[in-house]
Amino acid sequence: MSQLVLLPLIGFIAVSIIMILVWFWARKIGNAGIVDIFWAYNFPVIAIIYFFLGEGYYERKLIVLIMVCVWGARLGTYLFVRVLSHIKEEDGRYKQLRAEWAPISNTKFFWFFQMQAFSNVFLSIPFLLVSINPNPEFSLLEKIGTLLWLVSICGETLADRQLQGFKTNPENKGKVCSAGLWNYSRHPNYFFEWMIWVSYFIFTLSSPYGWVSIICPLSILFLLFKVTGIPMTEEQALRSKGDAYTKYQLTTSAFVPWFKKK
Repeated sequence: MSQLVLLPLIGFIAVSIIMILVWFWARKIGNAGIVDIFWAYNFPVIAIIYFFLGEGYYERKLIVLIMVCVWGARLGTYLFVRVLSHIKEEDGRYKQLRAEWAPISNTKFFWFFQMQAFSNVFLSIPFLLVSINPNPEFSLLEKIGTLLWLVSICGETLADRQLQGFKTNPENKGKVCSAGLWNYSRHPNYFFEWMIWVSYFIFTLSSPYGWVSIICPLSILFLLFKVTGIPMTEEQALRSKGDAYTKYQLTTSAFVPWFKKK
């Protein structure tokens, strides 16, 4: 069986089992928000599988493995701390889904979790193509992709820390975070998250069929703007912060960090 088929199949079986276990846990505690944690952690799982089973050039596979593990572990751990610190208080986005999907919300959440596992494998196309690239020469595009990844992971980490620092101050309860990067974008964490996927795409362009991986940053962009990213986050922010967030929307870029509007 071709590695293009075998490796994703093994990867999906692994993360599907993980998501089944996570679903049982979420059902027990009544908090579906933990799916976000393991969506992030699943990428390193897939990258490790591809690293050991892929027949590509070892050093190239190692670089991608390090990038994916650092990014996935950082994001997953950040979400772990955030979600587990409010384990009895489910994220507003999932509360809304639970209400919309009643009375069969548990069943729908099961398939929702499995779709997250599928998205893990689908979005891992760049890691798959790199893992089977035997070329021992590193290209300029791979170096650019690595540099962009480094800048993006630093930007995402900074945005998350600034938001967490704002939220931990009890005086800011009910207020809108506009500190640091959040002064220039309503979602700088999402922007740098997307740039990480762009960096994976650029890195993969030197591998055979690497252009196919353009679908990954495009899919992330679609999810951020049309599905579970910006729309659901802003709906929840408007419910909890009201006019303060409406004013923030009028003056601050939604995605790309930019100067304030008058």
